[in-house]
Amino acid sequence: MFKFLNLKPETFGLDINDSSFKVIKLRKKRGFLQPVSYNEKDIASGIIKDGIIKDENAFVKNIKDLLAGVKGEKLRTKYVVASLPEEKSFSQVIQMPKMEKEELKSAVVFEAENYIPLPADQMYLDFQVIDPIVDHLDHLDVLIVAIEKTIVDSYVSCFKKSGLIPLAFEVETQAIARALVEGETSLAPLVLIDFGGDSTDFIVFSGNSIRFTCSIPVSSQQITEAISKELGIGPKEAEKVKLKYGVGKEKSDSKSVAVSKIAGSVLEGLAVEVKKYLNFYLDHDFHQHLPQKTAVKKIILSGGGADLKGIDEFLKLKLKIPVEFGNPWVNFPAGSKKFLIPEVQKKSLSFVTALGLALREPDPEING
Repeated sequence: MFKFLNLKPETFGLDINDSSFKVIKLRKKRGFLQPVSYNEKDIASGIIKDGIIKDENAFVKNIKDLLAGVKGEKLRTKYVVASLPEEKSFSQVIQMPKMEKEELKSAVVFEAENYIPLPADQMYLDFQVIDPIVDHLDHLDVLIVAIEKTIVDSYVSCFKKSGLIPLAFEVETQAIARALVEGETSLAPLVLIDFGGDSTDFIVFSGNSIRFTCSIPVSSQQITEAISKELGIGPKEAEKVKLKYGVGKEKSDSKSVAVSKIAGSVLEGLAVEVKKYLNFYLDHDFHQHLPQKTAVKKIILSGGGADLKGIDEFLKLKLKIPVEFGNPWVNFPAGSKKFLIPEVQKKSLSFVTALGLALREPDPEING
């Protein structure tokens, strides 16, 4: 969401988190938009911590290795649309008087200081006007997103050292919503839960926009670590048995029962946090302007941790809301499916953020 160049070149999406990098490039081929280049790479602990780059040299080396090992078509562009950490961003839907676009730019910056816990000169701010589903408004609803300059600047520096040109940065929740919400519109509130290796992104999407987001410190990796500790096995073996047995449903032997119990304990904590933030959302007015007030329609699951067997049924039971796995191809033309790269299709839920970034249309206008 932070624009730097007045260009519209070919780009690729780069998803960055504390434990891995993922890259996707899309291109129209045979008339259909499809992934043509991809790769993923696990990174050592400590290079990035809670979204903050701690070791720039190691970060740069891993980016170069990631791009050098790209599968499919070779990357022939240096322009990247990259994710920024949700846990280090601030977002809010605010109301503004109706005014011209140029006036709005300066007015939003002034008004944002009432909502964002950072001085204006220490943050990059971006915004978008939310088009209402039911337009009877005497005001504008505006989604503002801000992040500390020092964090963004460190990413810019590392990308330049990697030989890349950052065309845009976007908070990962925006990319997730772009990939998973059909037509980027919903007449009832949707909850998106991206259950990742480091944390969980909680997103409420309604109408034409995200309404509320937060980062929950519960992750798939915590399940693996708990299994390793409780069963006295190594991390690799713990990951294997986690994926083999999953959570919930009646188990047939002591190991599967133990794994399910451990996984269930971690997911119980996730369900508690989701309930807390969902209740907060429901108790506040987030300016939805829908045809009628409706309950949350469903929960959509994504992220690398969503491949845990039984996770959908477990969360459905705990949250009393329908739960389904996300479809990262919902905004691709139907004919694109026949051209999908098998490896990307198989792990598509873990590539959701990268796909959402790759789907972003370059915007030459500078807001931030």
